[in-house]
Amino acid sequence: MTIYHHAARRALPLLLATTILASAAPALAQDDPQATDDTTQADDDLHSRAADSGQITVTANGLKRLDMLAGTTAVEGLELQRNQAVQIGEVLMNQPGVSMSGFAPGASRPVLRGFSGNRVKLLIDGIGSIDASNVSDDHAVAVDPFNAERIDVLRGPAVLLYGSQAIGGAVNVIDKRIPLRLPDEPVHFDAMVGGNTVANLRQGAASIDAPLGGGFAAHIDGSYSKTGDVSVPGFTVAAPLRAELLSEADAIAATDPAFAATLRGQANQRGVLPNSGSETYSANGGIAFFNGDSNIGASLGYYDTFYGVPTRPGGEDSEPGSIGLKQWRGDLRAVLSLGDGLFDRLESRAAYSHYQHTEFEGDEPGTVFNVEGMEARAELIQAERSDWSGSTGVQYTFRHLDTEGDEKILPRNLSESIAVFALQQIPLAENLRLQLAGRYEHATVSAPDLAFDRGFSTVSGALGLTYSLPSGLDIGVNANRVARAPSPEELLVDGYHEATQTYERGDPNLRPERAVGGEVFARGRIGATDLSLTGFYNRFKGYIYEANTGTEIDDAPVYEFRQGDADYYGIEGEIDAPLLRSGGFALKSELRGSYVRAKLGNGANVPRIPPLSLFGALEGTAGAFTARGEVAWSDDQTKIAANETPTNGYTFVNASLAWRPVRGNDNVTLLLKADNLFNATGRLATSLTKDYTPLPGRNFEASVRVSF
Repeated sequence: MTIYHHAARRALPLLLATTILASAAPALAQDDPQATDDTTQADDDLHSRAADSGQITVTANGLKRLDMLAGTTAVEGLELQRNQAVQIGEVLMNQPGVSMSGFAPGASRPVLRGFSGNRVKLLIDGIGSIDASNVSDDHAVAVDPFNAERIDVLRGPAVLLYGSQAIGGAVNVIDKRIPLRLPDEPVHFDAMVGGNTVANLRQGAASIDAPLGGGFAAHIDGSYSKTGDVSVPGFTVAAPLRAELLSEADAIAATDPAFAATLRGQANQRGVLPNSGSETYSANGGIAFFNGDSNIGASLGYYDTFYGVPTRPGGEDSEPGSIGLKQWRGDLRAVLSLGDGLFDRLESRAAYSHYQHTEFEGDEPGTVFNVEGMEARAELIQAERSDWSGSTGVQYTFRHLDTEGDEKILPRNLSESIAVFALQQIPLAENLRLQLAGRYEHATVSAPDLAFDRGFSTVSGALGLTYSLPSGLDIGVNANRVARAPSPEELLVDGYHEATQTYERGDPNLRPERAVGGEVFARGRIGATDLSLTGFYNRFKGYIYEANTGTEIDDAPVYEFRQGDADYYGIEGEIDAPLLRSGGFALKSELRGSYVRAKLGNGANVPRIPPLSLFGALEGTAGAFTARGEVAWSDDQTKIAANETPTNGYTFVNASLAWRPVRGNDNVTLLLKADNLFNATGRLATSLTKDYTPLPGRNFEASVRVSF
């Protein structure tokens, strides 16, 4: 507790001034609630127009619009309902440049441009998820997508403003746990219920927003989901591993018939993924005070999930493993309007998390991960002056992780960082803009029980030029130099990890990884077509990666963190084009694609990189109905690291039908959908468990979303 109080003393000064000033907003700002409503409505209209026109919009705290050095994909409305899932990685699976870790149906992080773990920042309204999901692929993300208003996928060097973890990008979940605006109705109610056949899913979520009078607004929400074991096509185990298991069974049949029978049972398992069910619920409540363009608010939330961990085949039958995860989280937001001067407003956000992750073998608890964490940021947002805009801020993070149990793979460790950052956009000519971004961060990692204490200072920067064509298309180029300090897990992990069924080993001598690179992009609108196309390249010095050594300790494969040079390059794009509009009928097409290639300096391949993927859709709208057909194709992945197995490609065909029965609005949406109609087998090259955890088979799902 003393350590945590020290962290709080370090973080609170970043927020104290903003909080006090925002609390005093009645004396400093014009007492006009209507001004807040009008401003909020204008922002909402802007977001809506941006979504329609293909403009790049970011709503993370501090940067309401960010056409600077970043590309963004927003998932909201009907698309969010159509892609709802228990874990956020699955929700975003078909977005350009996005894959998922796919460790288990109950645990899946997003993978952006081939980057995952410590290179992808997960945010809730601009503040980190403050969990232990980056510690290992088996750790679920403590983010509930069911009550999200929108999920933004952010890519590019400007995302580094949110942390050195964001080299690959960031995922920002926008929710209303702290009210975003004063409701203009006595009570606003949102809810969604649904279910599916592939995992016997039952889910429901609801939220209520209400004004309390005197400029106050309140919000409460809750969600619940439960799944059974997931149905899969054909054999659960991939063909090469299945052949290996059957061969081993034949070899020992005479000397150990019981174990031979176990191996044959594992090899011939089909139709269902055993021990893959999950149960999750969450609850949040918040309150905010609005006065003019200033506001202050706070929230408290609870997240709880319990999910099964599929067993790695090849061993004796044992009790199935499972994981229980609980998080209490408190959030604070304060915004102070600064009038008509150089700065428009001062924004601050902070969050505190108490997190516990328990790994069970049968009913017996094993390793327990306890996390106390805090993140805080304060940001001065400049008033726009002739397209000159930007922000300057400071960010503080702290995490105390302690593991317990017989298989304690990490020592008690403390990580802390403080950073300053800035982003500027400067007009050079009528249609030409210069963008500059920079971040300095000092991070420390210590393990008191080992007398381990290291500090790292990193500097990141980006420079970009954007030219706006008369058609509405922006073309540009970015150059960046980024750096990331090694995480406690990369430095200190050492031991057998029951949930992943691997032996993991860190390297306490790792140094910060650095990369130089850039992007060439085109995004915006050509006529009625929305387009986003980006080519990127990064050369890493001291790239940190987890390698399968090909050795075993107590029959468990050994994975260890190593460091070397690496090259990442690729392309991603999205085209949304109208095909036909006649009377009340409209038909449009969507095409998305991404490819990334990653090689180490010695010519070997970087582990677990996604292959070329393409996604196409046709969507027709007639009155209250929207019908959609999709094809998601993933290529083979044969460019694999040492001791990895190749991954076969797959093609999923999906269809959906949405009906809005209330004429003139989207207050009620009924959705029927079918995924993987041809029951194809799919495996993720990015998954540590791909050889025995395939993607779900044919699925039929129904959901209803209401908003009144």
